[in-house]
Amino acid sequence: MLEQLYELGDDSDLPMEARGESGGMRIRLRARHRLQEPETAIDRATDEEVVAMFLACRSAQDRLTLLLLSRVGLRPGQTAGLRRTDPHLMMDPQAVGCDFEGAHVHVVRRQNENNAWSKSRKAWAMPVDFLVVQAFDQYVLERHEVLGSGGSDFLLVNLFRPPLGAPITTDAIGELCESLSRRAGLDRRVTPLMCRHAMASNVADAGGKLDEIQALLGQKNPNSPRPYLHPKASRLRDAIERVPTPRGLMPADGR
Repeated sequence: MLEQLYELGDDSDLPMEARGESGGMRIRLRARHRLQEPETAIDRATDEEVVAMFLACRSAQDRLTLLLLSRVGLRPGQTAGLRRTDPHLMMDPQAVGCDFEGAHVHVVRRQNENNAWSKSRKAWAMPVDFLVVQAFDQYVLERHEVLGSGGSDFLLVNLFRPPLGAPITTDAIGELCESLSRRAGLDRRVTPLMCRHAMASNVADAGGKLDEIQALLGQKNPNSPRPYLHPKASRLRDAIERVPTPRGLMPADGR
């Protein structure tokens, strides 16, 4: 029965220091079958919803947080886990010893005190545009007005709730999106992951290839971005219109 349920093995192939102190042979079991939980379908936030939420922001921190979700495509844990040294937003990052070209944000998996972490095991650099750079500059000024040079090493910290200077949490990011959805008068609650889906879909609608979206989202599997893609109706219409008609394939003389 065990052989039907588990792959059996022993520790004879392991180095001596990894076999434990007992010295006896140990049996290893690995389940042959794993229950795969179906992925929950997540819709994308529309551009109109994101703009309405942006206009409902009451602080530079709120605007930067929303852009990191919807314009950069970071997960809540990646957003809350950013450190102040992760953004390289100067024209020439080589000045700080970084070879990545142009303004970008480094996404690194760490063990953080606010329990925010990057789902991706690998670190990567995410290019950002002028909107994110501008929002970052405004946030830095706002943070300095409240904390001066103090606060933790995290990028996004509490400015308007205690404890001041402590890193924000992923729950706070979810609460922000819920509050912005309500203040913007939206018909539904837009979640942080819906903002991430919007970013991936917008890249695809702008002509981005699947491998480009995969790299931008920091994903390992080439097929991982597929659930994130929600093509616009106009792009579907363009795809149909690009298909040649039988009449267009006929010779000029009609034969």
